[in-house]
Amino acid sequence: MPVRKSQSGQVGRGKGFGLGLAVVSAFAFGGSGVAAKPLIEAGLDPLHVVWLRVAGAALVMLPLAVRHRALLRERPALLAGFGLLGVAGVQAFYFASISRIPVGVALLVEYLAPALVLGWVRFVQRRPVTRAAAVGVILAVGGLACVVEVWAGLSFDAFGLLLALGAACCQVGYFVLSDQGSDSGERAPDPLGVIAYGLLVGAAVLTVVARPWNMDWAVLAGTADMDGTPVSAGLLLAWIVLIATVLAYVTGVVSVRRLSPQVAGVVACLEAVVATVLAWFLLGEHLSAPQIVGGAVVLAGAFIAQSSAPAKISVEPVASGGPERELSARGHVA
Repeated sequence: MPVRKSQSGQVGRGKGFGLGLAVVSAFAFGGSGVAAKPLIEAGLDPLHVVWLRVAGAALVMLPLAVRHRALLRERPALLAGFGLLGVAGVQAFYFASISRIPVGVALLVEYLAPALVLGWVRFVQRRPVTRAAAVGVILAVGGLACVVEVWAGLSFDAFGLLLALGAACCQVGYFVLSDQGSDSGERAPDPLGVIAYGLLVGAAVLTVVARPWNMDWAVLAGTADMDGTPVSAGLLLAWIVLIATVLAYVTGVVSVRRLSPQVAGVVACLEAVVATVLAWFLLGEHLSAPQIVGGAVVLAGAFIAQSSAPAKISVEPVASGGPERELSARGHVA
């Protein structure tokens, strides 16, 4: 009996540690938009900020890429998909959207991704989904209608909302891509290696798209305005690269090793709350009462949709998965 108690205690401590890491990851991701928006308003193009974020994180993670170089031969499609969608696509669309609409609104739109995944399962793959999943989709869409205030004729920039929806679609694309090889029977690739190469692929793609040689580098030597307070642009960039990208991805991946993907995904919903609260206090982006209620409904819908996914992978799974799915869930990683 003492041995069983000891093992149970170790499991409990392991889950507690994993939960703590998942919370850290959500907070780290949630602060990305708040740090990036002042840089964009200071004169940097959103794509340039994305390139700085991804390229900087890729350099930090380069040793892990060298360590897991066998992935280039074993899973090239997965690495390309994570780089193009989970890194370059999500980040570019998200940062472009926050240049036009509030950070909290952009992230809440992006959290339609779990609902969109289930839509792919039901209408594209023509597979049944649970009633709880359908309820989650309805709640998420209804909550989003409150967030964007449809009764006011879309008070936010319509193109900005489309960009945020693009970020959500990129997450869906990677959900589907990562699930295609999940039932192949092969050993799952190391998530840290996937992240490292995803960042390298994303940096390469964004270098062509963003053309950083045209960037106004002088902005990084100055200050950026954060709701009336001047903040060093270099400090904001360091936060985006080291905290909101490297720390956020690593803690998120380690947490899913100690928790189930469903639990880690539910904790990830804190990201939207953190981003909204930080934008409120640091950027002065105040949301109305209906928008706050709508945001809560969006998160509730995402929670229901995600928790309704089966815990184990079955034949041709799309709405569930292992560590690779968690990578895609954290890809905007914001």
